[in-house]
Amino acid sequence: MIPLCVCFYATGIMLLDTLDAVLDVGGVYDSSQDRYDHHQKGFDEVFGHGFNSKLSSAGLIYKHYGREIIAKELQLDETHEDVNHVYLAVYKNFVEAIDAIDNGINQYDTDQPPKYVNNTYLSSRVGRLNLNWMDPDQSAEKENAAFQQAMIVAGSEFLESVHFHAKSWLPARSIVIDCLKSRGDIDPSGEIMLLNKFCPWKLHLFELEEELKIDPSVKYVIYQDDRSKSWRIQAVAVSPEKFESRKPLPIPWRGLQDDELSRESASHAHFACRCSSSCLADSVEWKELIRYLLLPLFAKVDLRTFLKNI
Repeated sequence: MIPLCVCFYATGIMLLDTLDAVLDVGGVYDSSQDRYDHHQKGFDEVFGHGFNSKLSSAGLIYKHYGREIIAKELQLDETHEDVNHVYLAVYKNFVEAIDAIDNGINQYDTDQPPKYVNNTYLSSRVGRLNLNWMDPDQSAEKENAAFQQAMIVAGSEFLESVHFHAKSWLPARSIVIDCLKSRGDIDPSGEIMLLNKFCPWKLHLFELEEELKIDPSVKYVIYQDDRSKSWRIQAVAVSPEKFESRKPLPIPWRGLQDDELSRESASHAHFACRCSSSCLADSVEWKELIRYLLLPLFAKVDLRTFLKNI
């Protein structure tokens, strides 16, 4: 690990040769000499593990030192499987975007213009710390001060990402794995999953379905809201980036609640259906959500057999 040191912005080759570590300048990638540039001709290093984006200097540093940082945060050995899960997740959800933007890699394979402008990502926020070209003071001292501020912004957000994945993402992943494996106990179709404890589940579901080769895919997730304690049905989206659901709730239900929805769904319980992907119930248990709302949507399920068990 590179020890704590004084960091500053510099480009002169004579000066760079005197430094302990050089990042993003110098035209050299040599981890044995702590040189981490990616601008030189012939550089094509990638992170691996299924990721193919060309690395920036940030990705190079993470590739060499990320696992060590995460192991210390988790207080586990670097070879522990939880360290590996978080190591890959932080790259996917934080570092890879920095690599891609720095190397000019488009996020989408399309010539169509974006439907909206997004200047809220980390690279954009750091970019706004550059000296204003209208500022008469363009001194090296002021440029270095801006560089120090950028380091604080980027460093704090990196650590926030590590802490989130270690303290929140990883425990949630364990819950979703258990619920996926036991979904057949809730409904024989395997397309309804009950969360036995509320957690952020959406991203985990998509990744774990692929990892565990889940087929058929989960169409609905039932969980108890941790604040209102109401039970909710959530239709699963077709992908993490899409709003469309794999199996939307019926159009006639949408916008209805209580007696109106009970009549439309031919149930005797009180529910509210807010949109195509979500229903909630204030005074019923999850079994009633399955009985009255979900099972009629699965024609292949033998209702008489299943209702004896709930």
